[in-house]
Amino acid sequence: MRKLIGIMILFTTLLIAGCSSGSDEASGSDSGGSDFPTKNIEIIAPASPGGGWDATARSMQKVFSDEGIIEKSMNVVNKPGGGGEVGWQYLKSKDAHTISINSSLVITNNLLGQSELTYNDFTPLAILTTEWNSVTVAPDSKFNTGAEIMEQLKKDPTSLKIAVAPSLGNDDHLSFVQAAQEFGVDVTKLNFMIYESGGDVLTAMLGGHVDVATSSVSEFKEQVLAGKLKMVAVTSEKPIEGLEDVPTWKEQGVDMVFPHWRGIMGPPDMTEDEITYWDEKISKLVETDAWKKILKNNEWEDYYMDSTESAKFLEKQMENYNELLNVSGLID
Repeated sequence: MRKLIGIMILFTTLLIAGCSSGSDEASGSDSGGSDFPTKNIEIIAPASPGGGWDATARSMQKVFSDEGIIEKSMNVVNKPGGGGEVGWQYLKSKDAHTISINSSLVITNNLLGQSELTYNDFTPLAILTTEWNSVTVAPDSKFNTGAEIMEQLKKDPTSLKIAVAPSLGNDDHLSFVQAAQEFGVDVTKLNFMIYESGGDVLTAMLGGHVDVATSSVSEFKEQVLAGKLKMVAVTSEKPIEGLEDVPTWKEQGVDMVFPHWRGIMGPPDMTEDEITYWDEKISKLVETDAWKKILKNNEWEDYYMDSTESAKFLEKQMENYNELLNVSGLID
């Protein structure tokens, strides 16, 4: 009798375990066969509310939640300061339940001596989106193409005042430097005028205080469509929707594509299971109609790369930024 009771207990235990396993599988649990995640998720926007990093983080949170991709509660945490430094220092002390938006600043801050952190201090998880950079002039400018501007600068690199905001070493500045370098311009002599914001650049352009502006496409798209400015080059691979008449640098004989990208990274020392979890979740995110609508509404372009591709991309970006900062004279 005792033996029979023991067999019955064992059978009941196995039956309960099997049902529990089947229930986990049917419910599409976040665990994916592991215990991760075990607590709520944080998405760091390393800037104040309202900017591009913040918009990216909140868009991710909404789609993850609304589409049922992640069942755990998620919070967006704003950590402004130091061009991402404050937020990324915060990330460094966390585990894989915390991820952060990043951009080229995670590379250039270090190259410029403004931070001890490098992209190698973190775990690359994805590249998500890109904007593109542009070169813009006043509507009555004699220049109609970027190539014409570069021909002028090749003859005399100091002859044009080039507006950029808010500092040298950012994507707006370096994309112009790369185009000029490819064209054979002495980039060390270029005459950049630094402004605090895109609004200040616009005022300077319309007031005739500068000849050329380098900025993201979205910053001046409305003014271009309204005829208040003239865009003469973009850094994309192909013409941009809504601005099909604006030639790419490649169409003007300058062999370059320069993305203004945003991505996701995690803290250091993440496990393979944790990286796989985020690869799976982010790859689902970027395929949703909700995410694609967000891209269109913000005039962002899909630029998705998974964790493995992101690691290779960041290495190439570091090499490119290092070269451009060197040739522009910002670092030795």
